[in-house]
Amino acid sequence: MKTVPLSIEEWQKERIKEEEIMPFLKEGGDFIKEDLIRKAVNKDYKPDKKRLEEILAKALAIETLSLEELSYLMSLKDPQSWARMEEAALAIKRRVYNNRIVTFAPLYLGNFCVNSCLYCGFRKENSQIERKILSRAEIKQESEVLAGEIGHKRLIVVYGEHPQTDLSYIKESIETIYKVKVKTKNGWGQVRRVNVNAPPLNLEELRELKKVGLGTYQVFQETYHHATYKRVHPTGTIKHNYLWRLYTMHRAFKAGIDDVGIGVLFGLYDWRFEVMALLLHARELEKEFGIGPHTVSFPRLEPALNTPFASGSSWQLSDEDFRKVVILIRLSIPYTGMIITAREPKRIREESLKWGITQTDASSRIGIGSYKQGVMRQEEKKQQFILGDERSLDELVGDLADKGIITSFCTAGYRCGRTGKRIMELLRSGQEGIFCKLNAILTFREWIDDFASSSTYQKALLLLEKEREEVRCRYGQYLPLLEEYYRRISRGERDLFF
Repeated sequence: MKTVPLSIEEWQKERIKEEEIMPFLKEGGDFIKEDLIRKAVNKDYKPDKKRLEEILAKALAIETLSLEELSYLMSLKDPQSWARMEEAALAIKRRVYNNRIVTFAPLYLGNFCVNSCLYCGFRKENSQIERKILSRAEIKQESEVLAGEIGHKRLIVVYGEHPQTDLSYIKESIETIYKVKVKTKNGWGQVRRVNVNAPPLNLEELRELKKVGLGTYQVFQETYHHATYKRVHPTGTIKHNYLWRLYTMHRAFKAGIDDVGIGVLFGLYDWRFEVMALLLHARELEKEFGIGPHTVSFPRLEPALNTPFASGSSWQLSDEDFRKVVILIRLSIPYTGMIITAREPKRIREESLKWGITQTDASSRIGIGSYKQGVMRQEEKKQQFILGDERSLDELVGDLADKGIITSFCTAGYRCGRTGKRIMELLRSGQEGIFCKLNAILTFREWIDDFASSSTYQKALLLLEKEREEVRCRYGQYLPLLEEYYRRISRGERDLFF
């Protein structure tokens, strides 16, 4: 019997499963306790250098902070304390993730959406946006450019909430991306890790998603403030349901997905409230599942075509407050990966390297189909928002090398089973940082042999020698195998890892 396709209205009515929310509620409410957060935000403390050092020592031991400890750090006003916190944030990043920055690229597959988010250029009422959903052939073409011409190994694939980009489309697109393999100068290019930024899914869908090789499952709450959330996500839309979105990661863990990313769109409400809510979310996941978020993202509200709300919010985040946000997240959730994207201008992205950032994107194009089209300019009518940093991957790699930072294209941990509780243990102990360094060296060599410009190549060779020397001095037990893999990669072999 042939199934009759649902209308968009019918499809929307079937999306939210209330029975998949209720089991997680405690005493009839959710875990974002606004009264508790407000008290913490407004609490006054006497400056106490000893107290500051005690809290930083806990963070440096890779232990999640309490709300009260975060409240104390947030209350500090003197530049000396913030300089000390910045210093600790970078030390934590180096201990957990070593001297590397992971790179990725966003791939937007469609911009149809049933929601009406006031801040979003893709909201359904925006008639000025050019709508498109990529076909399987077009997804293949985009992936060939990303993997074969630019050299990306890791993507974040972005989907709107719409029946045309439902679970079957998501699965098919991921499978298509993984099948792409392109001959390069000395080896081959291939995407090895597909992370997914998608709408909240139900349990059955999440179990199916896991089967296709999902990387990180990323869903941002946008704002944790209940009233603001309801206001910017109008009644009658799927996204208006605060709890369906809030408990997405609970469903993901229950479905067997143990690698998740959370985030806030800063500029919708008070940044201090949002940072504390992110900590509460991390602590809730740790308590319920023994695993916190693998990544935290903190995009700022950016201008978008025909979207006045995005430019007129009274909660826009200054650069100085953005610095505080990043430092506080690094200190309070010390094990997590932290993602800064090309939404931010080059200056901010470079400064953020001192605040504990671990991942960033480059050669980013967020217009639908823009990679294959070779579009080097931004196309407002095809984009969700306007990018602030348009550097190529080669330029970013060279800039990082100038600062003594190695670019990593590693995806080994996910394929070796270093996820979930295992990765949490490795991150807290510092052991994962060793693997990060070893795999950064190997994947960096891969990338420069296949994709680097001559100037970037020369910088990279000097940096690689420095990194290998550090392995000789500090991690000698890994040196023989590292050097064997390094020689094999130099001869054209690919995808060797620890």
